[in-house]
Parts: sequence; structure tokens; C-alpha cells
Amino acid sequence: MQAGSSLCTIPQRMGSSQEKCGGCGPGFASPLDAMKGPREEIIYVPCIYRNTGRNKPDFLATVDVDPKSPHYCQVIHRLPMPNVGDELHHSGWNTCSSCFGDASKKRNRLVLPSLISARIYVVDVGTDPRAPRLFKVINPEDVFWKCDLGFPHTSHCLGSGEVMISTLGDPAGSGKGGFILLDAETFEIKGTWEKGDKVPPMGYDFWYQPRHNVLISTEWGIPRCLGYGFDPKDLKKGRYGSHLNVWDWTTHTYIQAIDVGEDSAPLEIRFLHNPDAAEGFVGCTISSAIHRFYKTQQGDWAAEKVIQVPSKKVEGWLLPEMPGFITDILISLDDRFLYFSNWLHGDIRQYDISNTRKPKLVGQVFVGGSISKGGPVTVCRDEELQSQPEPFSIKGKRVPGGPQMIQLSLDGKRLYVTTSLYSAWDRQFYPDLIREGSVMLQLDVDTERGGLTVNECFLVDFGKEPDGPCLAHEMRYPGGDCTSDIWV
Repeated sequence: MQAGSSLCTIPQRMGSSQEKCGGCGPGFASPLDAMKGPREEIIYVPCIYRNTGRNKPDFLATVDVDPKSPHYCQVIHRLPMPNVGDELHHSGWNTCSSCFGDASKKRNRLVLPSLISARIYVVDVGTDPRAPRLFKVINPEDVFWKCDLGFPHTSHCLGSGEVMISTLGDPAGSGKGGFILLDAETFEIKGTWEKGDKVPPMGYDFWYQPRHNVLISTEWGIPRCLGYGFDPKDLKKGRYGSHLNVWDWTTHTYIQAIDVGEDSAPLEIRFLHNPDAAEGFVGCTISSAIHRFYKTQQGDWAAEKVIQVPSKKVEGWLLPEMPGFITDILISLDDRFLYFSNWLHGDIRQYDISNTRKPKLVGQVFVGGSISKGGPVTVCRDEELQSQPEPFSIKGKRVPGGPQMIQLSLDGKRLYVTTSLYSAWDRQFYPDLIREGSVMLQLDVDTERGGLTVNECFLVDFGKEPDGPCLAHEMRYPGGDCTSDIWV
């Protein structure tokens, strides 16, 4: 899609293909069908103890989010991993809507790569969705020897019956943007997905779209530099990402790098859900910008900045200017709204992307962050706010940290939020998170005019865990969601 084009629309259907199909495979036939899916009742959340001072294994929490349940807003099950120090982070499925046409496929395994240890856990969520059990452990030595990769991050299921996991680097902690390929039935390592000698210098997240013969990956930074926290001395030295990396989906080869700014650190990347749309958005953390990427008339890919969150001039902080620090983004299943979190400034934003080149801010709410009144940081100049926001409290608890991971209900009416980014950076920027643990919040979404409001009745406090406060990260619904499923 050339610059200047707006989003493609998906034709509305008379009825749900999911209902008509009967024997079809996992997920939904289309993004609009997914919006008609059932309301979420439980959410799976990786919880981390690394860097908290508590010598406990990370665990997968099952959280009850059904307002009709007597256990609403409670952790109803905990599956501890068999090792300490893994740093669970993101998760993905053995199969998803990319396999909708295959009735032999079933979404029953959750794949949990460990960012630091490089172990990959496979969890059985099919036998009892409310009480997951460990199915398989892929040892780090197998990842190292078979793939020469480490620091696994994003897991996506492929229509081929495989699972692909992106990585940040090699086993030694140098940067290397590669992909681990697993068999989605046996979960044996098949090797690497990429072919050829050319690979990006870093990796992080990815999204693919076979209709346009493309996979695009992002870059966070050099793993051995990230592990100790954010050091401003690493800036301007090529240690943080600056490119979107374009791959040929058919040949598995790296074909193009798109510059989105030095040290911008592009993290989460999302194509529009409509598989015909050759465009999407990426959130750049350090530069606090949203870039739209798109296919040009010439057939290559390009990017343009469409949102810039201004830094705030501050005193009492690490640097004289504080970026918003965009750490997660997502797109509603109807491709109408873009959401993202500013982990340092403390706000969640909602943009109308009916015109993808000119997103319009329609919702914003502050739920923590580093610039609240009465805190150690004084804002001296602010291009957006007239005054520093009030400290955020809910159910009598002042929330530590800032909004980080986000997940949207299928119908687009509820946005869930957790507050931990990565244990080493949590410890540096929000020491209270280490002492008190993170939380899960829920925002109500106005899907007609736009707008966000905090659900004051919803709070999951991970500071009250039996083994002590922990750090909750990414969220998944058992039936898939707008950041796990890809339509092909």
C-alpha cells in the first residue's frame, strides 16, 4: 500500500463463520468473526520472581476475570516452573486462527519462552483450562546447539503447523535477530527459520503476512547490555535498535532494513488484522514514537512517523528529559483503534486509525508512572499537560510502576493492563514494583466515540502472592486474542 492510502476495510458478514463451520480448526475465520466470540473468563499471565530478591521460580497465573464468578479478580491457579531465574516474558500458541481451516488442529498448548535462561516451556491448557499443567521443557542447550540463538522472545503459530520464536541474540549475549522453529505437535526443535548468511544485528518482536509475502521483525538492543538495566552511556553506540527488518516469507531471507531512528528501540509490531492490508504500526520505546509501515507501489516497504509523544523536561530523574517510553501497542480486531502504553509517563492512549496516516487521539487515562504529583520527579516543561497528574490509587492501593502490557477483549470493550516491563528495568525505574509487586487493571473502552475509563471494581494485586510480591507481564485468553492470532 502506497503512502497516502488509509486502512482497507473488511466486508461485514451476515453471520459468524465460526458458527456455520462446525468442524473448522482453532480460532476464527476472520477478525470480525473473532469480535463476535465469547467474553473472556480467564486470563493467563506469566509472573516473574527474577531480580526481586525472592529465590522462587516464575509461574503462570490463571486469573478469573468473569464478573459473575465468586473468584472475580483473583488468581485461581499457579503453575510454578521447575527452575529459578528464567524470566518468563511473552507467550504464544501451538496453533491459532492461521490454522482455522484445519479441523485436526486444536489450541491446547501455551508456549512460554524464557527471556534470560532460554528455556522454552510448553504448557497444557487443554486438559483443564483453569488449572494448566506442564507438558514439556525445551532445555537451553538444545536452543544453543541447534540454533546458535538465545534470549527467545515472541512466539507465533504458523499455518504450516509449526511454532516460530524470535530471539534477541546469540547464546553469548551478542545481538542476533533469528528465529527458532518448533514442531507444533512434538515441540522438537527443527532448527532456524531464516536462511542465508545475512541476518539483522538485533531482534525482538515480529509479525508475518503471507498474502504479501512478508515478515517484519523489530530490534530492542544487545542482550548483554539490557540485562543490567538502562544505561544512557549505551546510547549512540549501536547498542539499541534502530530498524524494522523485512524478510521474504517464501525464501526466509532478510531483504531490507527500514531506518526508524538511531536508538529508537522499535519493540511491538502489529499489522492491521485484515490480511489484505499491507500496513501496520510499530511502537518505538526510547524515541516514544509510533511509525506506520506500509508496502510501496514499487513493492518494497517503508515507514513514516505518525505519532510523537513529546519528552518532558524534568528534575530528579535519570536524564534531564523523560520520554514516554512506549512499551506495548495493539490494534482492535476491526482495525479501528490503536492503543499504546507510556510506561514512564504513566498513560494509556487510544487513537482512531480510520485514516492510518493521521491517527486521532480519542482516549487517554493515567494509571501510574513517574511524573505523579508528590513524587521525586518534578516536571519543568510539558508540551501536553498543564500540571502533573494525581497519583493513581484503586481500591485503596496506590499503584506502583506504570502501564506496560495491554490486552483488549475480543469485542474491543475492555482493555487489560499490567505494570511490569522487565525485571532489571523494573528494579531500576520502579523499585516499589520489586517491593510491592505489580498489578492488573481493566479499562472500559468507548467503542463508539472513543474514550477510556478505569474500572474501579477491578484490581488484581500480585503483591499478595503466597510466595511474595511478583512481576506480572503479558496476558493471554484461552481462545486467542488480537496480539496472538494472525489471519492469512
